[in-house]
Amino acid sequence: MLVATTVAACGGQDGSAPKAPATIPELTKDPLTLSFIWFDWPPAHALEAFANAEYTKGRPNVTIKVKTVPNANWHDAMFTQFAAHKTDFDIPILDSQHIGEAVTNGNILDITDFVKKNIDVKAYNPYLLAAYGQFPQAETGKRDENASLYGLPLLGDTWTMIYRKDLIGDKPPQTWDEMISVAEKCQADNPGVSGLAFHQANGSDAAAVTYNTVNGVYGGNLWDPKTRKIDGVLNDAAGQEAMDVLVNKMKPLTAKGSGNWFIDEVNAAVAQGKACIAFNWIAASGGLLDPKQSTLGTTREQILDKLGFAPLPSQKTNLVPLGGMGMHVSAYSPEANQAEALNFMKWFEQGDIQKKWAAAGGVPSRTDALESPEFLNAQPFNQVYTDSVPRMRDMWNVPEYARLVDIENTNVNAALNGAKAPKDALDDIAKQQQGVLNASSGKGGGGL
Repeated sequence: MLVATTVAACGGQDGSAPKAPATIPELTKDPLTLSFIWFDWPPAHALEAFANAEYTKGRPNVTIKVKTVPNANWHDAMFTQFAAHKTDFDIPILDSQHIGEAVTNGNILDITDFVKKNIDVKAYNPYLLAAYGQFPQAETGKRDENASLYGLPLLGDTWTMIYRKDLIGDKPPQTWDEMISVAEKCQADNPGVSGLAFHQANGSDAAAVTYNTVNGVYGGNLWDPKTRKIDGVLNDAAGQEAMDVLVNKMKPLTAKGSGNWFIDEVNAAVAQGKACIAFNWIAASGGLLDPKQSTLGTTREQILDKLGFAPLPSQKTNLVPLGGMGMHVSAYSPEANQAEALNFMKWFEQGDIQKKWAAAGGVPSRTDALESPEFLNAQPFNQVYTDSVPRMRDMWNVPEYARLVDIENTNVNAALNGAKAPKDALDDIAKQQQGVLNASSGKGGGGL
């Protein structure tokens, strides 16, 4: 075990991910701070409070610290330290698409043997284990049991459709085309209220996820993972139709000046009664029910009389975006902290702890927790997540992800703000992304 942890602590100097031991090494009795890094949003604060209240019952010498950075700086805040082979965090919380870059650079531990010995993998939807930990990925929605695992689920997520029941009725739109028609009528009938609110910003993955979502429901694909072809796939007829719907049908129903909106701005529009229908991440939606943040009512019940939450409408397909993140172990963390990180992961993934995490505001990934009263009754949008899991699809799970999403964000945002024609924007995305893949080593795969 000592040899294993020593190797792990050296990090991936040669570009290979070091292996974590199958058995958790002896834990220190000295005071220890176990540090996470995430972006600044409610689940990060919920995690710190939950872990310090619950994990420390068995490990009273440990303090949990969740370091947060602005969402737009999240990737670079981690990978700049990774590049220096020295991190001030022990558990990086990575988007599913960050895993490939971290693995190929040797930045996080290979925890395959640890998972086999300590985690009940049958308790999870295989897709969620693959999405938050497996690399390389073979096909979205499937797990390769022979592939290595580098992380475990921390927070599941997807989009929910938020709608004003008092303006459009109790029954949510069932198709994307119907949703647009309902939003258009609602906007016309309610001056000062925009039909739609959604992510458009050129930062993080905001505008890219919005386009990818519309692309999916209209039958498009982001690429062919087997051939690594983007140009001619992304911008085929289905992709062009999706871009046309987004720019020419959805964008006109948004508020003036919303061209750089992201999570907080969409929530603010809903809370202030300025949107008929909105789309946002489930894990970021809890504040909508806080009367201190809302003009829709003075109590949670009054707000819920006006707000409804539903799965995304379907169209040619019923696909929804996979969100959420996994937790991993820094290859450059001290041995004692790596051991503590593994112990935390084993503790966190237990069924009873996952249910407590759900009750505390988290979105668990274990099937028993997702279907538990603790989760389903905690928030009115939690059933949306449970119902949406079979519909999820991810983006590209490749080391080049950061460059691919930056290209897409920039061009989709330009199209939404009138700086570029929709067709030109999509063709530019396809050509530029294809150039990135053509110049790379070709390792990785999965996603769409």
